[in-house]
Amino acid sequence: MKDFKYTEKKDTRSGFGVALDELGEKNPNVVALCADLTGSLKMNNFAKNYPERFIQTGIAEANMIGLAAGLATSGKIPFAGTFAVFASGRTYDQIRLTAAYSNKNVKIAASHSGISVGEDGASHQMIEDLALMRALPNMVVINTCDFNQTKAATLAAAEYVGPVYLRFGRPNVPNFTPDNQKFEIGKAVILNEGSDITIIATGHPVWQAVEAAQELEKQGIYVDLINIHTIKPIDKEAIINSAKKTGAVITVEEHSIYGGLGDAVANVLVHNHPVKMQMIGINDTFGESGTTEELFEKYGLTKNNIIEKAKNIIKNK
Repeated sequence: MKDFKYTEKKDTRSGFGVALDELGEKNPNVVALCADLTGSLKMNNFAKNYPERFIQTGIAEANMIGLAAGLATSGKIPFAGTFAVFASGRTYDQIRLTAAYSNKNVKIAASHSGISVGEDGASHQMIEDLALMRALPNMVVINTCDFNQTKAATLAAAEYVGPVYLRFGRPNVPNFTPDNQKFEIGKAVILNEGSDITIIATGHPVWQAVEAAQELEKQGIYVDLINIHTIKPIDKEAIINSAKKTGAVITVEEHSIYGGLGDAVANVLVHNHPVKMQMIGINDTFGESGTTEELFEKYGLTKNNIIEKAKNIIKNK
């Protein structure tokens, strides 16, 4: 297996902020809106460098989406940023009607997603957003794993014409994907090829899946490891080809097992190539207050739990 390493840990929201500032310089049609969380979403540089293209809406997230849709109608490329719990939950009606139904070129930047918000607790730990956004026609849903991938995804979202939900987060996580990578919406990244089991991960837990695959290989178990950064449209070909090769699939996500990556992968497999499958994620419960590490341990988003599930499913396939 390739020896994946990282030299630093960085927050994915900073990848978004760096890319947004770069877009501001490259594309005069890019505008940004924020609901009183400019610092948290790392939008400060854009606001400072391009004040005529930045709108601080205050704590009025629904209005922010409406403004973004209006700007898109006039030919602008708006990035509307706030915490994921507000970006998808509080604004769902506006997203549904003014962005998705109208197929507007609106980019929804959703930070502080999942349980890795940590000590903020269940009220701010959005673990249903992928399900909400996946259900909307016309909506592209992206969930990135590290700083470099988030930067690349933000640049790609600006090029794509249509509504995009871009999910990232607060904690510092290993930055291990290539700098200046080519980000293809809807195209999975094959991190490793193996014949014993398929592990498909998205978002922050991709690194835990990498560590699990490395340890499993030391034990003679060879993993087909897939990083799925685009939940919708999902890379059906990559999933089916891998399932045919290994006959067993595990999904790993920092989201409810209902409506997220696991459901998306299961939908592909049940219609094309059913195999043994298990989902690792939040199992029909809300989160709670704690550090990211404590919560990942409690909800099974760890290297050791992935290894245990892999061994069990291989034994029973």
